[in-house]
Amino acid sequence: MAEKETSKKATKATKAKTATAEKKTTIKKKVDSKKEELLKKAKALEGKLKEGKSDIKEIKGKVRGEEEEKDLLVPIEDYLKASTHLGTRVVTPDMRQYVYRRRADGLAVFNTSLQDDKIREAAEYLAKFSPEQIVIACKREAGWKAAQIFADLFGMKVFTKKYPAGTLTNVRLDNFFEKDLIFICDPWLDKNILVDANKVGIPVFGICDTNNFTKGINFILPANNKSYKSLGMVFHLLAKLYAGKRKLDVKIPGLDEFVEGWETLVAPQ
Repeated sequence: MAEKETSKKATKATKAKTATAEKKTTIKKKVDSKKEELLKKAKALEGKLKEGKSDIKEIKGKVRGEEEEKDLLVPIEDYLKASTHLGTRVVTPDMRQYVYRRRADGLAVFNTSLQDDKIREAAEYLAKFSPEQIVIACKREAGWKAAQIFADLFGMKVFTKKYPAGTLTNVRLDNFFEKDLIFICDPWLDKNILVDANKVGIPVFGICDTNNFTKGINFILPANNKSYKSLGMVFHLLAKLYAGKRKLDVKIPGLDEFVEGWETLVAPQ
């Protein structure tokens, strides 16, 4: 009897050891699997970061190659610093022609060299109109400061925050006025004045991002219209070029006036 009892105890002990060993093996497999999964995620993230850096290098290299044939309005680093080249994750059919590529995170990237050309063309287009003929609308807060500086420099009428609908179309309104060109900073946010301008046949100049539809816009300036840095850069360059082409005796403030904290900003490497 004693031998049987000892044998039973030994069997139980062996089973317990086996169960413990199996449990440890299972836990180890789970830990190893989790480690492998985390390593894969880390490698994927590292790849995205490298791809993002390579995008910037590729843009710089592409534009620098074209710089041999022409001079940019500002160094490529300044365009990148101002993020004028960064679009959104949405690209409309209207804006596809201005997009260079997509980044690893899905953001569309504007063709910076083409942007430089379009800013020059934009100034030529604006220069056809005197300051008194132009009205600016910028509902996006990021552009209020730059739009106001631009308007004040040349004595242009400007609407920040809100444009009162009907001001261009209803002659019975006390604030009714007539202009020859409407300058908007975003076709979506500034849609009220865009619609009114289209109703009465006034041409529209618009800063358009990759997610914008451009119906009703006569001149499209492709650029990031969500960032204060980008809008500040665009207004600064347009101010310099417009004053020159119209031969206006106006002192244009430095870029740091249009873009707050410009000197402390760092261009992506």
